[in-house]
Amino acid sequence: MKKTSWISKLTSTIATGTAAFMLFAGFASAHVTVSPSVAQTSAWQTYTIKIPSEKELPTTKITMKIPEGVAFKQYQPLAGWKITTEKNDSNEVTSITWEIDGDNEGIIAGQFQQFNFVVQNPKAEAEVAWDAFQYYSDGSIVEWTGQPSDANPHSITTISEDPAAADNAASGGGHDSAGTEGATGDNAATDDSKANDDTTLGDALNDTVTGEPNNTDTDPGTLKLQQATLIVSILALILSFLGIALATRRKKR
Repeated sequence: MKKTSWISKLTSTIATGTAAFMLFAGFASAHVTVSPSVAQTSAWQTYTIKIPSEKELPTTKITMKIPEGVAFKQYQPLAGWKITTEKNDSNEVTSITWEIDGDNEGIIAGQFQQFNFVVQNPKAEAEVAWDAFQYYSDGSIVEWTGQPSDANPHSITTISEDPAAADNAASGGGHDSAGTEGATGDNAATDDSKANDDTTLGDALNDTVTGEPNNTDTDPGTLKLQQATLIVSILALILSFLGIALATRRKKR
């Protein structure tokens, strides 16, 4: 009888711990993120903001602040979403908002949505933080404005002159603005500026990724996490049934 009670308590403890781990893993993977996380200085870059819904309510609106030093250029339209921007007195875009439109019910639990936009990165190396505000259908707001160690961190992109960063920028629609080889002094700076003005926006837009459906996730890291979460969930369910069976047997005795 004591043995059964000990096993029952152990099983319940394991099941509770497993469920808690699964819940933590789910929330840990549900952050709003902006990619790429590393990009080239001065590049015209296509970025993607990924919005998951971590509540049992649909997300109906997302507002993202444009970091200081980042020049917003264009956004990609997406069916079912109304997209608006706010500007300051200098006619610079300071924020962009994606809001449900028409029959779109929003981003429901278990889904995510991606939005693409083009900006010009700062000329100097820096870390830019993407503050975002996620609105749910009940009026609640999750502010993704904290530091990396906080519960709701903002996404950060490292702007670098490193060649590896340039490769990342190119793969996301960026443009290497290092200038024309062989040019020197003021002429090099002039050629560099002209190249940016004439070609970089077109390059970025040509490589823009089409918006993906809400329930599509091709990120290998996310898929692995989903598989691990499913396994842990099944294990927790089995342990829960075992605990119930042992408890029932004990009562009968």
